[in-house]
Amino acid sequence: MIFNTPLFYLFFLFFVFFYGFVFLRQKPKIYFLLVSSLIFYGAWNYRFIPLLVGSAVADYFIAQAIERATTISSKKRFLGLSVAINLGILGLFKYADFVLSSAADLLSFLGAEVDLPTLALVLPVGISFYTFQSMSYTIDVYRGEMAARKGLVEFTAALSFFPQLVAGPILRAKQILPQMHDIPVPTWDGAKHGLLLVTTGVLKKTTADLLAIPAAKVFEADGPVSLMETWTGVLAFAGQIYGDFSGYTDMAIGLALLLGFQIPLNFRVPYFATSPVDFWRRWHISLSSWLRDYLYFSLGGNRNKRRFRNVMVTMLLGGLWHGAAWTFVLWGAFHGALITASHTLGSWSALARIHQSESRWIKLGQWLLTFYLVLIGWVLFRATSMESAWAVLVNMHSFAGGLPVPGVKASTILLLTLATVGLIHVMDYYVLKSAHKLEKRTWLLAILLIIGQALCLFIGKPSNEFIYFQF
Repeated sequence: MIFNTPLFYLFFLFFVFFYGFVFLRQKPKIYFLLVSSLIFYGAWNYRFIPLLVGSAVADYFIAQAIERATTISSKKRFLGLSVAINLGILGLFKYADFVLSSAADLLSFLGAEVDLPTLALVLPVGISFYTFQSMSYTIDVYRGEMAARKGLVEFTAALSFFPQLVAGPILRAKQILPQMHDIPVPTWDGAKHGLLLVTTGVLKKTTADLLAIPAAKVFEADGPVSLMETWTGVLAFAGQIYGDFSGYTDMAIGLALLLGFQIPLNFRVPYFATSPVDFWRRWHISLSSWLRDYLYFSLGGNRNKRRFRNVMVTMLLGGLWHGAAWTFVLWGAFHGALITASHTLGSWSALARIHQSESRWIKLGQWLLTFYLVLIGWVLFRATSMESAWAVLVNMHSFAGGLPVPGVKASTILLLTLATVGLIHVMDYYVLKSAHKLEKRTWLLAILLIIGQALCLFIGKPSNEFIYFQF
């Protein structure tokens, strides 16, 4: 079930009716929420429901064992079991074929022709999200940051909570489990903000789908593409992935608010960033903070002389988290190198003074450079192969000629692309900064919500899945 479809709206209306008016006590609500979340998940492929429930059951009992263990070595063994189960499941379904094909390519390069069989397993939707979420629970219990929870149904309901199940944000146990233990009561203010976020998310998704067309023209081209069209396609993909993913997040947060649940922010206008470090404080915050807290700090963080190694390992694995392809690994390595370079240059006193300057021109220059580097990264992310990525990057910088002359409509498409990307950011910025003013005028909010939903209904394509479903 996709959020921006009539089927999901019908599902959610039935859910709200029974959740709010039939199941009134804590325990029935939790059971109903769990069953509904599993139905929602099973709409994609019911055969993977046992995998989701199995992950929850395993980590629930492992956390209990960690808490009961009396020695550090015993706690570590139980934690290792949790990590092995979660990463083992993720590795089997997501990376097994990648490893086998990469091994075959390496052997072929060395002169040994080997035909290694692949598993061709179907990737369970949302597996990268719920395995990280489940694993963070056992790590927090091991670190003593939270007590192991009592109540298997509550824990399973938290892990399978349908608004954020298939594409995040990645919730920490300490964020969602207390809410499952004491079911929150929806508020009128929360409902208004939730409806605004849902509508904004649908609008952003609809807008992002429009940007898919110029992006595909560049990244799926059979022949050379003009310089202007290449830049248009790269900008379009930057807007597409941001509108698509942040749109899903807006809807997830909004739907949760309609039920009374609080889900943390996952984006903070990332294309306004003025450095690579700043970008990762604004983009996919739940993943970047997860990698920081559970991987980067575990490697030693800033506390040892291997800070740059820790950054590179963290970003390489962050890239690999997104998909089983060398382009994602290269994307992670690229951002790791940018962050490392930012820290290195920031330690130089002259550059540090420039970075701390309040000059608008310096800020503008920092923003332009950061956005350019992010665009380079998106080429690596979107390309279907290393060769395709290189071809797009070459086209982006072929200012001396040699590419086809852009068509008459190319400049118009570029302007429309820039306007569309800007519109997505205007929506985001307004919701972050001024939504409370609109929500005080209920009549105006209602009109805008109706208009927004109607626009999406008439010009949108509800069959288009969200990009991050594949992760």
